Amino acid sequence: MNPLVWIIIGVAALVVLIIFVVMFNFFNLWFQAFLSRANVKLLSIIAMRFRQVNPRVIVINKIRLVKAGIDSVGTDGLENHYLAGGNVGNVVSAMISASNANIDLDWGIATAIDLAGRDILDAVNTSVNPKVIDCPNPNLGRPTIDAVAKDGIQLKARARVTVRTNLSRLVGGATEETIVARVGEGIVSSIGSAATHKSVLENPDAISKAVLGRGLDSGTAYEILSIDIADVDVGVNIGAKLQEDQAQADTKVAQALAEKRRAMAVAQEQEFRAEEQKNRALVVLAEAEVPRAISESFRSGNLGIMDHYRMKNINADTSMRKSIADDDQK
Repeated sequence: MNPLVWIIIGVAALVVLIIFVVMFNFFNLWFQAFLSRANVKLLSIIAMRFRQVNPRVIVINKIRLVKAGIDSVGTDGLENHYLAGGNVGNVVSAMISASNANIDLDWGIATAIDLAGRDILDAVNTSVNPKVIDCPNPNLGRPTIDAVAKDGIQLKARARVTVRTNLSRLVGGATEETIVARVGEGIVSSIGSAATHKSVLENPDAISKAVLGRGLDSGTAYEILSIDIADVDVGVNIGAKLQEDQAQADTKVAQALAEKRRAMAVAQEQEFRAEEQKNRALVVLAEAEVPRAISESFRSGNLGIMDHYRMKNINADTSMRKSIADDDQK
């Protein structure tokens, strides 16, 4: 036989073998889809391989959707989400859970939520089974929300917020941290507006009602179902402590003013002493002029010797009287 014929036969056999291997690899998936009425063509399964798509992921999830009664999602939608880097299995599970719970969840919204980095399956489960959020978050190191009533008494409160996911606002909506922050702010405001801490202790539900009525879930990915005050404890008397601190501050101010006045008095006393020394010096100078004046009077004849002796006697008598008076005072 001509060698060319053998070459042709070999090439044909190789092609047939390749086709057989390909058909064998994908036939199982196609047959499984066929029995499940998933309407996935064999050529589509083969083409998925060339498009760098895992056929098993697409076919298995398509079968799951069909079995759940969801016919609105085709293989093209599954492939697009797979190529976009999404978690196809997680989104399909969320679609099935939403369908079983009679929740209207569109495939486009579900894939957008998944591509946004949110756990769509957890969101659907939270929408069906609401979850409880502790306020404040104990993982952040603050066990209670501290607020002060108008009478100055500090109250330490803990709340539990029951929420469910709002799927329509999950993309772009605020997270749990925003809910916790808003609820904490509302609790602080409610306690701060209370006349006394006793009224808060008597009716803690008034806080939850006031906070719940503010629409704190606006713009968030959750819907607040209830806010329950888990615990309210009495803290320190902030008002008394502030008054004590103010009194201490006033005392320090008064002490500073008194010290200032004392320093001024000391300075004034020193000034008076200096003035006294000055006056004493002037007196000494004036007394030094007396002998000179007497001498001048003697020379001019205005003062006689007897007048001088009389003045001496008067001075001696004055000194004696002063000495006797000092002895009597002692």
